[in-house]
Amino acid sequence: MEFLHAAGSAVVNLIEAVYSLLWGDIITLPLPGGGTLGLSILVLILVPAGVYFTVRTRFMPFRMFPEMLRVTMEKRNVSDEKAISGVQALIVSTATRVGMGNLVGVVAAISAGGAGAVFWMWVIALLGSSTAFAEATLAQIYKEKDPLYGGYRGGPAYYIHNLFITRRGSKRKKSVVAVLFAISGLLCWCGVSQVIGNSVSSAVDNAFGIPPLYSTIVLVILAAVIVLRRNATVKVLDIMVPVMAGLYLLITVYVILTNIGALPGVFQRIFAEAFGFRQVAAGGFGAVLMNGVKRGLFSNEAGSGSAPCAAAAADISHPAKEGLLQALGVFIDTLVICSCTAMIMLLTPESMTAGLEGMDLLQTAMRYHLGEFGVIFTAVILWLFSFSTFIGILFYSRSNIAYLFGDNWASQTAYKILALIMLFVGGMAAYTFVWDMGDVGVGLMTIFNMIALIPLAGEAVRSLKDYESHKK
Repeated sequence: MEFLHAAGSAVVNLIEAVYSLLWGDIITLPLPGGGTLGLSILVLILVPAGVYFTVRTRFMPFRMFPEMLRVTMEKRNVSDEKAISGVQALIVSTATRVGMGNLVGVVAAISAGGAGAVFWMWVIALLGSSTAFAEATLAQIYKEKDPLYGGYRGGPAYYIHNLFITRRGSKRKKSVVAVLFAISGLLCWCGVSQVIGNSVSSAVDNAFGIPPLYSTIVLVILAAVIVLRRNATVKVLDIMVPVMAGLYLLITVYVILTNIGALPGVFQRIFAEAFGFRQVAAGGFGAVLMNGVKRGLFSNEAGSGSAPCAAAAADISHPAKEGLLQALGVFIDTLVICSCTAMIMLLTPESMTAGLEGMDLLQTAMRYHLGEFGVIFTAVILWLFSFSTFIGILFYSRSNIAYLFGDNWASQTAYKILALIMLFVGGMAAYTFVWDMGDVGVGLMTIFNMIALIPLAGEAVRSLKDYESHKK
């Protein structure tokens, strides 16, 4: 027993150490007024990468936004009936992007960084959409036929493999970097599963007084019915994602319309605090900037390599089309859904939310706008967001499992069962290191993904140019 306890402590310590390395500040810059600006490894990777891809694609998010919308309206046209369409791949990736981070995460960003953090969250979304385009386009270029589920599969593990194994004519069956990416993804999604279970059970308990045991059992049974069936995932998300996003948008529009007079003041506050001299003079500008940046990076997942696992599964006429769709997914996540949460928060009197944080802060804001219905609605929408995230990450895991263990149902089913167990454990107890484990997984995924994404950027750019030339 002592050995197992020591081993467990060592694992926890390792996860926490890697978390600090990836997300902790490795560079601290002094700011006027005595403040500082801390930069982590992932911020130093993802922000310059977003600028790089935006320039390489000739500011694609701005000049091709109408084309992104047009592509979503195209009729389904797939050559393989078992494959999913480009828009369905967008729905899967949106299911995981539009998760509980859009609720709790935005609240945390505003709590720590003020209203100005929202502006920097928007900036990161505009930059991140170019990165999302590049990785989704590459996932399409290097996708493979999926002998188990039908249709296609792929993602970063596959284009990393091409870069380090296929092109070099290596005799090795696996790329070390691709294997590390795949393992990091599976580690991340196990951590996320526990976080989902805990967040859902807590929200349901707060809103309805239902003990975590009962709500968690229902959650796991529903999830099992869907994920253990071969092709139920996409069908469920096709219905679930538009409904939950539409409901949340509808409630936000209602809140905005009932507080329309205060809206100009909210935008003035966002822009004033984003650049305001008050924050600089008070030494708080670093908090404003970095909370917006980190929330944007966490939320839209651009560069982490998650969404390309769905993008590769799309049967679409041109790789760049899926890139455009996934770029649009970043807009949907950050500029629409995250902004909805921000508006709900900022249209609430500050005196009512002072000293509160997390779900308590959001539910207080919702109660102010909608009464007790707001508390119930928050719990229901969190349940929907979290449940769709769980289904989506198990769709992502397919290609990583296949790369690591080959094409067999045993490994696919084993991971699904492991994720369901993690979902149950998370619903019953909260472990701080579990949040860190998810963050470590996504951090490592980002690093391994970027190792290949930057060298292969030229292929994504050429694909975009080819698409534009044929479109004219």
